[in-house]
Amino acid sequence: MTPVRVGVFGLLGSGNLGNDGSLEAVLGYLRAEHPEAVVDALCGGPEVVTARFGIPATRLHWYRGEYRTASRAGAIAGKGLGKLVDAVRTAAWVRRRDVVIVPGMGVLEATLPLRPWGFPYALFLLCASGRLFGTRVALVGVGAAPIGKRPTRALVRWSARLATYRSYRDDLSRDAMREMGVDTSRDEVCPDLAFALPTPRTGTPSDPPGGPVCVGVMDFHGGDDDRARAEEIRRRYLDGTTRFVRTLVEDGRQVRLLTGDACDAPVVAAILDAVDSPLVTAAGAASLADLMKEMAAADTVVATRYHNLVCALKVGVPTLALSYAAKSDALMARMGLAAYCHPAREVDADRLLEQFRALEQRSAELRRTLAERNLVAVGQLQHQFAALTSALFPAADHAHAHALRESP
Repeated sequence: MTPVRVGVFGLLGSGNLGNDGSLEAVLGYLRAEHPEAVVDALCGGPEVVTARFGIPATRLHWYRGEYRTASRAGAIAGKGLGKLVDAVRTAAWVRRRDVVIVPGMGVLEATLPLRPWGFPYALFLLCASGRLFGTRVALVGVGAAPIGKRPTRALVRWSARLATYRSYRDDLSRDAMREMGVDTSRDEVCPDLAFALPTPRTGTPSDPPGGPVCVGVMDFHGGDDDRARAEEIRRRYLDGTTRFVRTLVEDGRQVRLLTGDACDAPVVAAILDAVDSPLVTAAGAASLADLMKEMAAADTVVATRYHNLVCALKVGVPTLALSYAAKSDALMARMGLAAYCHPAREVDADRLLEQFRALEQRSAELRRTLAERNLVAVGQLQHQFAALTSALFPAADHAHAHALRESP
């Protein structure tokens, strides 16, 4: 039999640990269930993806300055030409594959600043090419949210409609696509793909809690509709988070600062500079596995980025979310911690400290709850991957069913 040619697509290898964690989970599924598949990537950071995951990779955009602001005529012309070249490049890449998987990520949302001609346009080219050439395109465990800007909303809606298979990481995402006019009657909801990754061994928590605290920070400027207030939102977030960390240090707590994207480094530097104490250190995590190891050694986690939250909850550590989007609230509710969300746009250090102390008072109870919810999540993802095999690899699924019938 000719091996199935599988492509993976997205802003992978670009410095976002959550995106790369979703890719790792999908590659784990492919290697376990479809080892015969020939896999490669069309992605943001091909060198990183090849070095880390061992698969061939091609750059997503022809124009290397795609995500830099174009202020000069040459850069503007380069971006414009790049859009035309990318249409041809994407179509040629899709045509040579049987299946393309978009692994997780918030590809159908604009909860962070986003231009329609950036990734939404790239995703539309992918899904349209898949429909044109008969390549099965799957949006697997993706995030979606209501989108206010009409051009972005139109590109996202048509991308979803043209995909062969869709599943979402929460009910809010499916509801958002339904409200945009996408038929979601056959679309499933499953936990975030990162819950399928291996879980490191956890440390022994202090009793009562008084040990290390992991604080996951973010270079947060608000969402796509907050561009006019971006600096004000960032300043309020940084000031509130810094005050919170300083209070923990005054209480004698060790604080470990974590990030989820390379762009978060300036926030870490600002906090370290403002809170000059040996009790505050920073971790240089290069993967979700690294993040989970850091968090597993903590008594409590306070985090902003969505996949920082996923990692903390997956290792079963009581977690407080500095929530910047409904997806964070939905995740916390799914894992039984709905009461421990705090708005990232309006960080109130005093109120945050109150919530933190209330969380630690219930630490033992919440660890038991998280252990139970994680078992459920693993089972749901096993079902998700079985559904994915049926949708994308019907021949393999048929062969597997036949083997089960023939077995004694």
